Amino acid sequence: MKILVTGGTGFIGSHTVVELQAAGYQPVIVDNLYNSNRAVLTGLKNIIGQDIPFYEIDCTDEAAVRELFEKEKFDGVIHFAAYKAVGESVENPLKYYQNNLDSLLVLLQVMRDFGVNNFVFSSSCTVYGQPETLPVTEDTPRQPATSPYGNTKVMCEDIIRDYVHSKPSLKAISLRYFNPVGAHPSAEIGELPSGVPSNLVPYLTQAAAGLRDKLVVFGNDYDTPDGTCIRDFIHVVDLAKAHVKAIELLEKQTAANYYDVFNVGTGHGNTVLDLINTFEEANGVKLNYALGPRRPGDVEKIWAQSDKANKVLGWEAEKSLTDSLRDAWRWQLALRRRSE
Repeated sequence: MKILVTGGTGFIGSHTVVELQAAGYQPVIVDNLYNSNRAVLTGLKNIIGQDIPFYEIDCTDEAAVRELFEKEKFDGVIHFAAYKAVGESVENPLKYYQNNLDSLLVLLQVMRDFGVNNFVFSSSCTVYGQPETLPVTEDTPRQPATSPYGNTKVMCEDIIRDYVHSKPSLKAISLRYFNPVGAHPSAEIGELPSGVPSNLVPYLTQAAAGLRDKLVVFGNDYDTPDGTCIRDFIHVVDLAKAHVKAIELLEKQTAANYYDVFNVGTGHGNTVLDLINTFEEANGVKLNYALGPRRPGDVEKIWAQSDKANKVLGWEAEKSLTDSLRDAWRWQLALRRRSE
């Protein structure tokens, strides 16, 4: 099967390309390189042993997407291409609504016209907002989003659900995942944001490598054991494998109007200070960090119950937080060697 991976040079997308190839699929990458780097393609080739087809296309460009579907005969789509920084979305909400909604609408329209009926959407635990009870299950009520980024995920889920109900041949899954961290164990690919990282771990590793003066922990007065936010940190390789399981499930699914959602997390939470301490212990590196004020849009605490993914997808997280942070640091050191 040939699978289109939008945002395939990004952090999660690139790791999913590796796992798709390992599972016998033919991934094809589309990315506009807005928040990724063409060098990722070299890393993928070093891991896989061959070039992966790549098209530099913006998914909001319907004409370009149609041309691609005419050239390549896809059996399914995994859609990662979206803006994802919570803070930036608060500052520039229209940018997020335009890109994240338009890219989804274009893909669904083109998939319809070309008869492509398997769709996996990159959703997020942000759809739960600040949940009233923990851990969250797929039946946990969605809360008003705490950021425009989170709201785009809510809206995209609703668009997919409504469209599936109107077009029975389309089968779709939304994966609500938690906080992806780590890197491929080969250190050939990892998280490489453009400019100043908005995610915790790449900022942490850059601070540990001396590329940032220090890491600021946003908020130490939350209702948590040490006052810092709690997150469910999942290794990106584990997360990538969940997308392969989702495609496999869609292939087997015969029910009309099939749409489902799955939490993809480890099933337990760690505070930000837990993560910092684990990083220092795992890598023998002391980190320069400071406690700062809360950041607008951040959720206080959230972690997953992933029983549904375990039972229905046949997936479970295998790697530990220590594994994740060792791989993230190995990736950062590899970047430094390449730049010398």
